[in-house]
Amino acid sequence: MITLKEALSLSKEELNKFKKELRTKIEANKDLNAYIDVNEKGDGVPIAIKDNIQVKDWAVTSGSNILQGYISPYNATVIEKMVDAGLSPFGRTNMDEFAMGSTTESSFYGKTLNPHNSDCVPGGSSGGSAAAVGAGLAIAALGSDTGGSIRQPAAFCGIVGMKPTYGRVSRYGLGAYASSLDQIGPMTQNVEDAAILYDIISGSDDKDSTNAKMDDKVTPNLNPNRKLKIAILPKYLENASKDVKEAYEKAIEALKSAGHEIVEKEMMNAKFDISAYYITATAEATTNLARYDGIRYGNRVTGSNLEDTFIKTRSNGFGDEVKRRILLGNFVLSSGYYEAYYVKAQKTRQLIKDNYKKIFEDVDLILSPVAPTTANKFGELENPMDMYLSDIYTISVNLAGLPALALPVSKNAEGMPVGLQLIAKAYDEQTLFDGSLSLEKQLNYNF
Repeated sequence: MITLKEALSLSKEELNKFKKELRTKIEANKDLNAYIDVNEKGDGVPIAIKDNIQVKDWAVTSGSNILQGYISPYNATVIEKMVDAGLSPFGRTNMDEFAMGSTTESSFYGKTLNPHNSDCVPGGSSGGSAAAVGAGLAIAALGSDTGGSIRQPAAFCGIVGMKPTYGRVSRYGLGAYASSLDQIGPMTQNVEDAAILYDIISGSDDKDSTNAKMDDKVTPNLNPNRKLKIAILPKYLENASKDVKEAYEKAIEALKSAGHEIVEKEMMNAKFDISAYYITATAEATTNLARYDGIRYGNRVTGSNLEDTFIKTRSNGFGDEVKRRILLGNFVLSSGYYEAYYVKAQKTRQLIKDNYKKIFEDVDLILSPVAPTTANKFGELENPMDMYLSDIYTISVNLAGLPALALPVSKNAEGMPVGLQLIAKAYDEQTLFDGSLSLEKQLNYNF
């Protein structure tokens, strides 16, 4: 598969030939279920798009039954920026319903398979995007990350996945899950491609009130030779598998070999991250998903009256995981429990931010696991609590609004990718990409 950087230099004839070959390859790998459909818009470089990002005149369903029949009347800001840069949307990728999940199993369209082992999950919620890139069915893809939904599937599928600082990429046109946590980001074959796609989709947007309105670019200044001070978290790996611990040691040695200074730091107990995240995310999801009632758009199940129509539409349209999170969100926001749960979660969120701030007073980057294990087998995380705990290493980044990049480090004995992430301070994407490119070059690992 050609890289994004290479594709941008192709002639129109070469690009058309490549697209034809790509469509043939996607058709031959339909069993992977990475794509919901291939629906090309424009004549630019083809980029796969997660099914919760609006593309004008496309069906956009967030992997849910309740949005069947909805056709987007507008483009998300990231799509407009892509088209302006010579890229074009090229198919919707599968995802956990409304981005709620870690395996892509909750999708209305069925599960996506991991391209390295069909018995394993590709991760979630951006599992379709990760599998498409990992299988060579996409040059690059867009995903969204609320609590690790770009980085975890990237790690499971052996690709690069980057979550920008909150506000650096416009959320206008992104199907909302948890508005204070969501960010669109690139999923690519390598770090340089991630920087290129990040530069294209990031920047100012008046349509998003949370947008940072910063337009600096990282690609022109990429420098893998910068010597950085990088924190490692030995105690943080207590719950990680042997494969992840070995990959972590390998990455530390690679960073040392590249001339970076390594220092040990400590993070808060991750149990606080889990609690604060799922209270915050479900509370926001409850509010965001209230709009899906079958009246204005999407699927409708007509009842005997308006209230009955609401109940039947939402009962039929939402899957079990979405219902579970709506119920939990309503509970933590309800009278008598708001102070006990939601307010405490916001105080804990501030403690998490302060913990990161203190670490970044002394270092440039933090090296962290992405997930406790490599890709799970299908069915292993049937217990919702097990699935929630699998996000233990990613969610604090979203709670703190920081940028992070996951990249492949090694493979285990079964041939499954092991990915790790680098985390930077807010708005310091330049250092994040420089350090990530340095690690990638030092590892020189070909997936």
